[in-house]
This record gives sequence, C-alpha cells and structure tokens, in this order.
Amino acid sequence: MKVAVLGASGQLGHDVSSAFSAAGHNVTSLAHDQIEIAALESVRDVLSRLQPDLVVNTAAFHNVDRCEAEALPAFTVNAIGARTVAQVTSALNAALMHISTDYVFDGLKGAPYREEDQPAPINVYGTSKLAGEHFVRAGNPRHYIVRVSAIYGENPCRAKGGLNFVELMLKLAHERHEVRVVDDEFVTPTPTVEIAHQLVVLSKSPHYGLYHATSEGSCSWFEFAQSIFEISGIPVHLLPAQPGDFPVKAPRPKYSVLENAALKSRSLNVFSHWKDGLQNYLVRRKTSAKLTHAGD
Repeated sequence: MKVAVLGASGQLGHDVSSAFSAAGHNVTSLAHDQIEIAALESVRDVLSRLQPDLVVNTAAFHNVDRCEAEALPAFTVNAIGARTVAQVTSALNAALMHISTDYVFDGLKGAPYREEDQPAPINVYGTSKLAGEHFVRAGNPRHYIVRVSAIYGENPCRAKGGLNFVELMLKLAHERHEVRVVDDEFVTPTPTVEIAHQLVVLSKSPHYGLYHATSEGSCSWFEFAQSIFEISGIPVHLLPAQPGDFPVKAPRPKYSVLENAALKSRSLNVFSHWKDGLQNYLVRRKTSAKLTHAGD
C-alpha cells in the first residue's frame, strides 16, 4: 500500500512513518516545508503526484495557548487544512486517516468518553479540531477519525520547545530539587509508538468512522510525573501545583480520558496500560542514550 504521512517531522508523524514502513508499506513522509495542508493547490499537486492509497494526517497547530491567542491560524490549519486534505484524498479515491484530540470534550462527564458522547470543546484548539473532524466527515467518506490524548514520543515536539512531558519532567528533576505539577487534570498518557502501531492495524479494517485511540487506564498529570520519577529512580520532591503557579491562556478540560470503545468492539485495540507504555518509553530512551554514547 502507498501511504503518505503529513506532519511527518512531528512526534507522532515520525513514528507513524516508521510503523507503516516497518509493516512493509511504501511510505512517503511529508513535512511542513514539503506540503502546505491549508493550500488546496499544494495538497493537490503533491498528492496527485504520489497517488497514495492512504493519507495519514498528523499535521496540526497544537500549541493550545497559542491557538487561543491566534484563532485564525489555528482554524486555517486544523479545520481548513483538514477540509483540503479530505477533498483531495476523496478526489484521488484515497482513504484518509485524520488525527484529532481528546480536547473536543469539556471534561464534565467524569467518566471515560466514548465515541458517541457529544463533543463540547472549551478552547480554540479543541473547537478547531472538532471543525476539522466535521470537514473530514463531509469531504471523504473513506475516513478514519482518530482521537488521541496526552501523547509523547522520542522525536522532538517542535510546538513544545522540543520537550514532551516526560522529557520536561526529567529535565526539571535534574535542574531543581522541587517540581510542581497539576493534580486536578486527568488524562491517559499515550506513547506515539503505540498510536502508530494502532494506526497500522486500523488501516487494514474496512470499517471507517470515528475511533478513540489511547492507552488503557488514566491518571492525573501529577500521578504521571510521579511514575516518571519512580521508574527512572530519580529522587525529587514532587508537589501538587498551587493555583496561579502555571497561568495559561486557554482553559483545559479537567477530565479528558477516552475509552477505545469502537476499537474494542471490532477486536482492533492493541494498546497497553499507560504505565507499561511509560516503562517501555523509558527503556527505549535509555537504550538510545547508550547507543549514542557508544558511537561517540
């Protein structure tokens, strides 16, 4: 199968390209400088040349606070860009796998969100991504919309200064004795390598539609940080953040845990528990560091 991955230089896009390549597919990895997803002419020219069977769109404007301050660019990429990719893939008779977010929910449910739950975003990022979902549904009937949550991967995250949450916690632990993390926001931390593997499995299914795709279980950001330090064996004084410690421009849902109901109903779910995913990530990280030092 010929697969084109958009946003391939990002955390998720990098691992998606690797996963489809490892599965034997012919993959073209496209970064921002190679395709402008909000520009119809750019998307049409690039994809018409490639003639892919499947396009995986991981490209997004996902700095949540910047989205709040820059709503027009956020909607240009997350909504209009999704519409453009959907229209072009449909015209080319290609399937589209579009990555969305847990932030389409307001966090008031207090129990894991299923695919049939009504979205109600509370910030610009979530609203723009929900608009993108609608455009994908309308633009290409052969679509998989995949919502993910609290992702982290080994490839640097450009929108977050090159640091995912795990790397940020490890950096802070080496710089200071005390670290503060919010304990009132609940998510499911999910490694990008597992999402990428799940997308490969899902791509073989004829059942198009909406899917939640996260690790099993849930935790607060505080509990996530606690596990990072425990598994890494790093002694640090971890404290719950106090009101005002981390002022943000965009409101966040207090509870955005997703249930992979659609995947499980079709026996497609391949995710492990979030703690296992973290353990594996830290092992890979240590192995990569050893190989790098060995090559010096």
